[in-house]
Amino acid sequence: MLTGLSMKKATAHSCRGLCMTDYSKLDHPEILSHIFYPQKETVTPLPPGACDFTVIVEPGVTIGCRFHITDPSAPCILYFHGNGETVSDLDSIGQRYNEAGMNLLVTDYRGYGWSTGQPSVSAMFSDGEILFQESKKWMADNGYTGAFFLMGRSLGSACAIDLAAKFSDEIKGVIIESGFADTLPLACSLGLELNDHDISEDECFNNMAKIALITKPTFILHGALDEIIPAAEAEKLQAFCGAKSKEFQIVPGADHNSIVSVAGNLYFQVIKQFIDKITGVSSWRTRRKAAK
Repeated sequence: MLTGLSMKKATAHSCRGLCMTDYSKLDHPEILSHIFYPQKETVTPLPPGACDFTVIVEPGVTIGCRFHITDPSAPCILYFHGNGETVSDLDSIGQRYNEAGMNLLVTDYRGYGWSTGQPSVSAMFSDGEILFQESKKWMADNGYTGAFFLMGRSLGSACAIDLAAKFSDEIKGVIIESGFADTLPLACSLGLELNDHDISEDECFNNMAKIALITKPTFILHGALDEIIPAAEAEKLQAFCGAKSKEFQIVPGADHNSIVSVAGNLYFQVIKQFIDKITGVSSWRTRRKAAK
């Protein structure tokens, strides 16, 4: 169990501001009931090659994590899932990441799976920072040396974007799947009128402002038929993203929850190709060396 020169200055100042964001208005019970759908379960049987560990995020509150392992030197993705999923729901996908040559570390939110506590927006972001640091420490302590990436799907995109903006120097890249740019329109589409709670976009997830601070390579993918978070949201994220190297993929025929099933093996291939380009695996130097 774990316990928990002008341009650069401007970016650092902005990141410090993000760290001080107050999400308390989003922690109203009515709002939380539309954001989180926790599903409790006991620790489930481990898939082949996987291991579990638990992170203490505050006294009496723990978050369950499942690490799908292919090789200690393989790139690792820290994955934040959607609001209706748990760690074990990613078991089959974790194995397919492994088959494609990637380690996948999946974390839960408070109250999900075998994690304790109650979910809130404030806790999601503060826990995310602890999970990020403790996961990196755990991997270093256990001999995992591969490049480190962040990934978030749906609600989890907010965690990945937040961490990538704050800890850009500690990651190689970030992957956003079915992510959202604006909170207020999304809330309205889900039947929640945040204007009734006197909440502005700046007091919400603020993904557009945060993604503008990301400097590491970014890959954004989205289902063309997504009716929960329209593809236009992904286009906004792409437009505002501050990374010099960024990729964008709309998946034809896929909705919010079917990108993997529609894209099949191609889904894992394009993610691995994105990672390989960053780590130099597919560089011309590597190919020339392999051909000799």
